[in-house]
Amino acid sequence: MSLATRMSEKFEGSLDRQGRHDKTDRAQTKRGTMALRKAVTARQRRLATEMRRLREQAGISIQQAAELLGADRTMISNIEAARTGISEDRVRQLTCNYKCPDQHLTNALADLAANRREHRWWDEYRGRLPDGFLDLSEVEFHAKRIRTAQTVHLPGLFQTEDHARAIFELTVPKMPRLQVELRVAHRLGRRTIFEREEPTPYVGIIHEAALRIPVGGRELARAQLEYLVKESERDYVTLLVIPFDAGGIPMAGQSILYADGPVPQLDTVHLDTAHGPAFIDSPTPLANYRAVLDTLEKMALPPDESRDVMRSIAREM
Repeated sequence: MSLATRMSEKFEGSLDRQGRHDKTDRAQTKRGTMALRKAVTARQRRLATEMRRLREQAGISIQQAAELLGADRTMISNIEAARTGISEDRVRQLTCNYKCPDQHLTNALADLAANRREHRWWDEYRGRLPDGFLDLSEVEFHAKRIRTAQTVHLPGLFQTEDHARAIFELTVPKMPRLQVELRVAHRLGRRTIFEREEPTPYVGIIHEAALRIPVGGRELARAQLEYLVKESERDYVTLLVIPFDAGGIPMAGQSILYADGPVPQLDTVHLDTAHGPAFIDSPTPLANYRAVLDTLEKMALPPDESRDVMRSIAREM
């Protein structure tokens, strides 16, 4: 039985209770009273953000938006704060009222609204891990492609169980054992995006410095590097190494994850910081991070040479 499975068995009761709450919410919605959400997911929050952004770009106030929709301003406020849901039809009506010029964006937003909330594997950690962990899982699960760049740590999606545990054991202040194991199990669970019928395409850029840090000791580090080499041979995985002699790099020290959405406007950047995760969705920063990743990719060695570097460092461990 896997670690993720063992941990999930502890949380089945909470999922059952949450499922009953969801049924109550749907029943209230059908009766015409939109229930306030008890927990907001990353996609629900993103839909709310984009609806507000479109309204503001159109120069329309909340009161004007409500009048155009034939509703009260409280409904618009709740939609834009992700406190309540919104139907696909209302998304289309609002984007029409806001004169959204991009039909592809309208369709993508309508799909977000139409996509009914389903329990996913990460829901078993709700209330037990910070929400940022769950949000990252949701972003990765729905991404059309993922690109990452690391200069100090190795990609979380490709860390072995032992490596991940060694990382979390370094946290200051020291975490209780249960929290360490929860985070390890969650990190391993994120790999499900590579286990489905159509695995998510992935490009990971790793600086040589991250490869040479013997987290957990040399034997563990060697096993981790060998695992990276093996995974890099999969058709949907590309791992690229930036060697020391490439010189300085932009945004050194940051761990960047860029998730492609159904349209570029719905892309998401996740930054793993010492103070917690940061999610970025504004157009200009998204464009900047795309440019950074493009630059780093050009500085990196080709896939075959990158594998050779990883093998060589593993032999040195």
